[in-house]
Amino acid sequence: MTVPNSGYRLRTVDVFTDRVLAGNPLAVVLDAKGLSTETMQAVAREMNLSETTFVLPAEQGGTARVRIFTPHTELAFAGHPTIGTAWVLLDEGVVSPAATALTLEEGIGPVPVRVERTETGSVLWMTHPAVRFGEVVKERAQLAAALGLAESDLASGVPIQIASTGLAFVYVALGDSRAVDAATSSGERLGNVLSGYGLPPVFLFARRNDHRLYSRMFGPHGSTAIVEDPATGSASGPLGAFAVRYRLVPRSASVDIVSEQGTKMGRQSFVHIKLAYADGDEIPTSIEVGGSVVPALTGRLSIGQ
Repeated sequence: MTVPNSGYRLRTVDVFTDRVLAGNPLAVVLDAKGLSTETMQAVAREMNLSETTFVLPAEQGGTARVRIFTPHTELAFAGHPTIGTAWVLLDEGVVSPAATALTLEEGIGPVPVRVERTETGSVLWMTHPAVRFGEVVKERAQLAAALGLAESDLASGVPIQIASTGLAFVYVALGDSRAVDAATSSGERLGNVLSGYGLPPVFLFARRNDHRLYSRMFGPHGSTAIVEDPATGSASGPLGAFAVRYRLVPRSASVDIVSEQGTKMGRQSFVHIKLAYADGDEIPTSIEVGGSVVPALTGRLSIGQ
């Protein structure tokens, strides 16, 4: 690999949490111009987090271009990398600390991020593209078994369905949080059931009350090879729309939901979801996903030295 003979500034942050060593950790490599795709992938593999991002000069008038890598592949779009990288750019002074919005150029195109300041800190909100509902997975008993559950653990009357705002996930509503915690992640079992559906990651959840969900995400069978993710912003936008569509969350002109994720892993996360609906529409006119970010580590990535 040919790389510049210098180091790169590196930050790690915890996303969708207000306390360090919780939430979903993210590595951000600043000023990554000159790094090859091969090197970026190798760095992400070295970091071994759900995702590592690389900040590059903007090409389409945005704040920065951002490339996102899991330890195994590059992603066109992801939630906690978007929010975490935006927070780092604010904290590093790449954009004004007083900025109320910025735009990150990702593989799916420009992703707007809104900054909401509170007395205790800030919450960053990313705007999702429009949600698309896809195939219904008819193999209910087989998918339940692949998750180590019984078909009776599935929420009655709610289909298992693929949905996406940029990355596809298959949504599995369960009857209660006990079933969510009892589920197990197996790449072989999930791959056998979902091979005909493009191997989307599985997002399983249960309703706790009208505006609270309890969630987990499994992806060992797909290209990311992530056994379990502590907080999945890219899945949480469609999750909110799915929960409203199937009346697990009451529909209104404005809907606010909190999805608790990562608790079973010891990385408790709180993902906030905002939806807006026009009269009579089943598809939300706007989807935002937001959360807090806390710094964890600052260092220098030595490559080619």
